[in-house]
Parts: sequence; C-alpha cells; structure tokens
Amino acid sequence: MSRIGKKPIPLPAKVTATINGQEVTIKGPKGELKLTVHPEMAVRQEGNELLVERPTDQRQHRALHGLTRALLANNVQGVSAGFRRTLKIEGVGYNGDVKGKDLVLKLGFSHEVVINPPPGISFVAEEKGTLIHIDGSDKQLIGQVASNIRELRPPEPYLGKGVRYSDEIIRRKAGKAGKTK
Repeated sequence: MSRIGKKPIPLPAKVTATINGQEVTIKGPKGELKLTVHPEMAVRQEGNELLVERPTDQRQHRALHGLTRALLANNVQGVSAGFRRTLKIEGVGYNGDVKGKDLVLKLGFSHEVVINPPPGISFVAEEKGTLIHIDGSDKQLIGQVASNIRELRPPEPYLGKGVRYSDEIIRRKAGKAGKTK
C-alpha cells in the first residue's frame, strides 16, 4: 500500500476545497489553485480532510495514488502558508534588486537583466542584493522561476561566481598549478 497516498490531507481553517468531477479547486488566503486529477483516481472530502482513493493495487495506480495526494497537499500548503525559494548571488559586482514588482539583476553582463514575475510570484531582495527570495503559492511555478534565474549565470567551479540555490553546494576546483623552474 502507498503510505503517502493513504494519508488524509487536513484542510486548515481558512482553506476550502471544491471537487467538480476530476477538477479539485482549493481556495485559501494566499490564492486559488486548481488541479486536474487523473481519471482513474478519486478524490473525496470528509469533513475537514481530503482523501485520495485508487481503483486497484496495480503499479501505475499505486504511483498515481501517492502523486495525486502529494500534489493536493502542496496546493493546500501553498494557498494557506505559501512557498519560498531562495537564491544566493555570489561575485564581485553581482547583485539583484527589486524595482516595483520586477527583479533587476547585475550579473557581469554589459546590461542589467530585468525579470517580470508571472502572476502569483513575488520577489524579495536581502543582504545588499545577494539573497533573492521567490515567494508564491504554486510550488512548481516557484521552482521554474528559480531555475530560469539560476540559468542566467550558473555557478562556476573555479571562483564560485554566479547564481545558486541557497542550499546548493558547489564543488570547487583547484585551477592551474603555478609554474616551476
């Protein structure tokens, strides 16, 4: 049995769920998220909990069971508490700043890079622009935006300059050895 799929998803006080066929809509203080569930999975609400059920014990159904439950739990957490992904910018002259809603990055190019946030995403800059927080309710969208920003100047292994996730560890290389006579 799927241990994750069997667990009920508790709905916090200000969160409501609406099940319309295969579409589950979850509303909360941080917004509204919709999830279209696989046709073979069933979602039902009992009191303040959501339950995901599968038709058989086949391998594919077991996998979908846990996946569906995890996606619904992420949506519930997103609309109630939200998610945050933090990027760290390292390098001389490299920094980021928030102007209005846009994120303006200086990453060693001849120009500044301006990133417009998609709906539901906000940026916060800290520590003189070396820490960038990406906040929102959709976990997948936050991860995609963070990946797109990191892709602009990935960290390099010799000096460690670039944009990296705050929990990412960069393996450093030694570089060239000095000349000997």
